[in-house]
Amino acid sequence: MCVFSSPFPDVDIPDVSIYDYLFRGLTGAELDRTAVVDGASGTATTYRELTAQVDALAGAVAARGLGVHGVAAVLCPNIPAFPVVFHGLLRAGATITTINSLYTADEIAHQLTDAGADWLFTISALLPAAREAAERTGIPAERLVVLDGADGHPSLQDFLAAGAPAPEVAIDAATHIAVMPYSSGTTGRPKGVLLSHRNLVANVEQSRGLLDIGAEDRLLALLPFFHIYGMTVLLNLAFRQRARLVTMAKFELPEFLRIVQERRCSYLFIAPPLAVALSKHPMVDEYDLSSVHTTLSGAAPLDGELGTLLAERLGCRVLQGYGMTEMSPVSHLIPRNAPGVPVSSVGYTVPNMECRLVDPATGEDLEIPAVGESAAGHLLCRGPNVMLGYLNRPEETADTLDSDGYLHTGDIATVRADGVVTIVDRLKELIKYKGYQVAPAELEALLLTHPGIADAAVIGTNDADGQEVPKAFIVRQDGPVGEALDEGAVTEFVAARVAPFKKVHHVEFIDAVPKSASGKILRRILKTTDRT
Repeated sequence: MCVFSSPFPDVDIPDVSIYDYLFRGLTGAELDRTAVVDGASGTATTYRELTAQVDALAGAVAARGLGVHGVAAVLCPNIPAFPVVFHGLLRAGATITTINSLYTADEIAHQLTDAGADWLFTISALLPAAREAAERTGIPAERLVVLDGADGHPSLQDFLAAGAPAPEVAIDAATHIAVMPYSSGTTGRPKGVLLSHRNLVANVEQSRGLLDIGAEDRLLALLPFFHIYGMTVLLNLAFRQRARLVTMAKFELPEFLRIVQERRCSYLFIAPPLAVALSKHPMVDEYDLSSVHTTLSGAAPLDGELGTLLAERLGCRVLQGYGMTEMSPVSHLIPRNAPGVPVSSVGYTVPNMECRLVDPATGEDLEIPAVGESAAGHLLCRGPNVMLGYLNRPEETADTLDSDGYLHTGDIATVRADGVVTIVDRLKELIKYKGYQVAPAELEALLLTHPGIADAAVIGTNDADGQEVPKAFIVRQDGPVGEALDEGAVTEFVAARVAPFKKVHHVEFIDAVPKSASGKILRRILKTTDRT
């Protein structure tokens, strides 16, 4: 094997729960620091208040029977209540599956069923879809918690006022599942990713020295906490560094800019679509963003020219990171204090990880060069942050995690002699739209339920702004229903049944979907003939 690793020394990973790792060591002075600020209102919560609320929530749910063997779902935007619920449930020993706030009732119900969740925590604005999903999956009203209150359901305030002491919970941090975010992996429908307490602790410890977040930093928490990126680098890493989280529940550019200006945010975590707005929108010049010293882009590839433009516009350091939900998620980062690393790269492998590049055609390891840059190869990663597997998916787990413990990322990368890694392409079929994962197979399965569609295939194609969007290739069913089918009918059918980021943007009608002898859709052929 030709293995390369981080140029930085390994870090010690405590064998403790994520709660103990983040909160047990708080000193008196740290307890009085501000932990969370509501970006909209400015309401602040100290670390002392946060930990008291976390403990109270843990005690309340434990008294109601939710503990080490329970699974709870959290459907909630980035509001100050989220960290209370998230860490309170973990404090009680429960396993959490976080759900995308944009999901429809069908999508929520699917995840609740697949994860085996028997509790659901949400807010009143999302209650209609949450209630429908809960009813369909057998979650009773007393276990559908509406954080801001709703008739017939317990609220967060009810739990905090209950006065039940936090339980003493004994778990094995290396094997007890802390969270089950859902990911499509390299292909297929979303699957529950089994991440242990040790996985979460490890990834914070691996990342924090490179990102160099200080206690005086104010981190704008726009990236959703339900996504592993926001969960690790915002919700957990910020608390470990005793920094201040400034929450933002929904993106609107004027509000984003106002919050950065008024809350004096210093460290921004974004995805590439926001990098475009910050680099080019004239509105940016109307606000004072001088407090920002660093911006980190992740969740999707950031173009080098765009990164440079962003750095010049904001007068800040721009970093890029890479990872997957299956790696908790960070495997590569441009360090904050490492000038000269191109922003078009994803920087260095984080400590405690080993990587390989293999030839996609032969599976043979590629040589790591003594000088210059390697050939492009499939990136494989191994480390303490790599998932335990997929929930109830042994075949998919075996396809992704090999017998040597390497996770097959599905991305094609190069590595320089000095260890800088660049992602150049991807093997996997996932479409990355505005940082969200869209699985072609999920949309194809939905399209095939339409009576006018005989066959379907979905690929990613670029729109006018260079953003990757889903495109459907449709084979019409014989007969009047199929003959009447047009692009508008297809896009409306999908839009009514999925979250907005999964909508089909383009439709092309074809005579037959190209497939291999084994029946696998040959997407590469569709990509080469794509006329979008």
